[in-house]
Amino acid sequence: MELSLWTYEGPPHVGAMRIAASMRDVHYVLHAPQGDTYADLLFTMIERRRTRPPVTYTTFQARDLGGDTAGLFKNAAREAVERYRPQALLVGASCTAELIQDDPGGLARALGLDVPVIALELPSYQRKENWGAAETFYQLVRTFAVSKPERVTGQPPRCNLLGSTSLGFRHRDDLREITGLLHRLGVAVNVTAPLGAAPSDLARLGEADFNIVLYPEIADQAAAYLARRFGQQTVRSIPIGVGGTRDFIEEVRVAAGLDPLDVEALARASGLNLPWYSRSVDSTYLTGKRVFIFGDATHAVAAARVAVAEFGFTLVGLGSYSREQARSVRDAATAHGLTALITDDHLDVEAAIEAAQPELVLGTQMERHIAKRLGIGCAVISAPVHVQDFPARFSPQMGFEGANVLFDSWVHPLMMGLEEHLLAMFREDFEFHPEAPPSHLGAQVVPVADLPAAIPAESGWAPEAEQELRRIPIFVRGKARRNTELFARERGMSMITVETLYDAKAHFAR
Repeated sequence: MELSLWTYEGPPHVGAMRIAASMRDVHYVLHAPQGDTYADLLFTMIERRRTRPPVTYTTFQARDLGGDTAGLFKNAAREAVERYRPQALLVGASCTAELIQDDPGGLARALGLDVPVIALELPSYQRKENWGAAETFYQLVRTFAVSKPERVTGQPPRCNLLGSTSLGFRHRDDLREITGLLHRLGVAVNVTAPLGAAPSDLARLGEADFNIVLYPEIADQAAAYLARRFGQQTVRSIPIGVGGTRDFIEEVRVAAGLDPLDVEALARASGLNLPWYSRSVDSTYLTGKRVFIFGDATHAVAAARVAVAEFGFTLVGLGSYSREQARSVRDAATAHGLTALITDDHLDVEAAIEAAQPELVLGTQMERHIAKRLGIGCAVISAPVHVQDFPARFSPQMGFEGANVLFDSWVHPLMMGLEEHLLAMFREDFEFHPEAPPSHLGAQVVPVADLPAAIPAESGWAPEAEQELRRIPIFVRGKARRNTELFARERGMSMITVETLYDAKAHFAR
């Protein structure tokens, strides 16, 4: 038996909870024992929702197993409908209740309730959370999106935004950013689902000209159904990063039948700063930084593209826990000359990070803990998330503003890592040692004669070492050179190589 403290995805009924908690006028009756009743913890403490999730539990106990657990479920379903009056009732079983085989769907239908009942068959021991969310959303769409109204002439092109959910990584902010971008393109948003939608909104999905899948893990199956049912085209470009957003705009333009656009002007009007920062002097020292990426497939693949093409990082690892979307991750990894890591075991991910020795980790909340233990900078880019990943401020990952947020959140760990490295490297420097007074006070000026001697003239720097030295910011490059030359002189070295430079760094960091 293998025990694990962390999991990337919960069981599929948690995915169903996410759909129910995302929507309006939907209620979920979950046949579950007391130990499986943790929806309040997920949604009110992590996502900080203002209301409790729309989930009713049967909460049977051990003593109930010898009696009528089916009766407990029927009573719970009947009372939930009477109390909440939902437009749709989801019914299902948790992983533990699945073992007693009470058939929640059949029991609910036998009650003759006056609301549509959607029975969820979610195999808890074969599937996981994102699959459960996708299946639940698909069943809701199949139930309510049954007709395609006539298109009113003269209307602007309309789309559906699909895939956003509760407990998703920055989904609320992404929706706001992409909705604004579509408005500037002249495209109206017909329905956003599941986040914020009611079953009556799902009935209007057929009114749109095309669908936009923002999160394939959740919406791929539903979008495929809508394409078959209504012949709607699907936009699949993920608008993460500058390049991804440009590809998204072009695909939307074609789907909507719009004239060619001045994307650069649109980017400037949107306040895009990432390209300017990426070309600035302050960011040039980040070129070639080694980065390891792990998360859900959507964010991991997009982050790999942005890291390499827009930040100039070196990708040393790429993986995902999303087995249903593993093909896209493997294709992306192959394109970068890597082998994808597809696993839901955090210990495998930790071992891969240690072996790759990156300077930055882009991952989930779990990779944040791993990176902290290893002393590596980290930024969270994907669920699973924690309360700190639901900021009060507007902080999207998608669109042009999302590109700015990526630059801030990815560069800051590297900047802080550089600061700590410099403080360690120059700890014994005559200006930076712990007893040195503040330089702006002008006290205790060190005479030139007391400065560390330079390396003898007959010694020199190898070209590779000089090139590596130039990666250090210019305002401290001279001190790095002096420390390294002092290190080499004390050891009688006649030539400073890259290895000497890093040996000096390690020596002064002790």
